Amino acid sequence: MAKSSIEWTDSSWNPLTGCTKVSPGCMHCYAERMARRLHAMGQPNYAQGFELTVHEHVAEAPLSWKKPQVIFVNSMSDMFHHDVPLAFIQRIFSVMHRADWHIFQILTKRAERLAALAPSLDWAPNVWMGVSVENADWMSRIASLKQCPAHVKFLSLEPLLGPLPGLDLDGIDWVIVGGESGPRARPMDKRWVLEIRDQCTAAGVPFFFKQWGGVRKKSTGRLLEGRTWDELPLRSA
Repeated sequence: MAKSSIEWTDSSWNPLTGCTKVSPGCMHCYAERMARRLHAMGQPNYAQGFELTVHEHVAEAPLSWKKPQVIFVNSMSDMFHHDVPLAFIQRIFSVMHRADWHIFQILTKRAERLAALAPSLDWAPNVWMGVSVENADWMSRIASLKQCPAHVKFLSLEPLLGPLPGLDLDGIDWVIVGGESGPRARPMDKRWVLEIRDQCTAAGVPFFFKQWGGVRKKSTGRLLEGRTWDELPLRSA
């Protein structure tokens, strides 16, 4: 377990590390930068750098964490990467079901594989499933998310790289928006954020504004129209 600096979760659990790029949102991947740093530091889980790696030794770790918390699963990878065996994904879902005092948050850009495998997985009420959508070219991921029987379905619109008009929020329980941060961060237009916020308000969907981002994200902060937006879905665990 690692305490997370991500505003919408408490900690992270990485039974997988490493990934490959699938769309424009991956271009400046923070996980890849972090993996290279940890590899250079000699951290054993990153001996292969950012190559996809299964870590059997941490697969059941949340069962020993007694304090209930919100856990981001595979912050350094993608559970539904095509090279992750179904049997391992099923094992992780079994652990999440058994560790029912925690809430687990999963994000994927590989929404088609999520939809294909969803019937083979154990969707406990404490498992929240989300997809990342960075611009209108990838809104089809939302339709794939809706095919899975997760009790809480959410969107991570980060890094937001373009407007997302006409979001179909029917069946969506939570929306997170954030700008890209770090070296060579691409800009996010305030109008894109407000349009999404207004769509969420109209649909009654909780809206969470994570950050403006930029090269120095601490200086840009996370205020939107003079306030923070930290709305959350109703917890099912």
